[in-house]
Amino acid sequence: MSYDRFVDERLLTSRDALNHMQIKIKLVEIDEGARDLSRRFGNRVLVKKVLLTIKYTATQEVEERELDIEEIEKRMKKERLFSSTNRWVASTDIKNGYVVAAKHVDLLADAVALDIIKV
Repeated sequence: MSYDRFVDERLLTSRDALNHMQIKIKLVEIDEGARDLSRRFGNRVLVKKVLLTIKYTATQEVEERELDIEEIEKRMKKERLFSSTNRWVASTDIKNGYVVAAKHVDLLADAVALDIIKV
């Protein structure tokens, strides 16, 4: 791997407050036809599905789960009448197909609110 394609693993991994788990998010599907009309945020893509990898630090157990972010957002709007998720991710926040850790909360907010994932 060349140096310009190298991405530090710490940039892609988020942790809970007590470091009981580490999370990585890989993009599985994006909406190619979606148009981002707001150019003030830069070039962005609309995320449909992600692969969530959770590593529990105490046991070193790894759990992988595919999340349909689009369906979760629709369910949230239907059940709670609002959505806190922003499925738009800047292309600069995507490294080697993974979403940088700073954007994990934005993508997973509805899944946490609906207790689909426990963080």
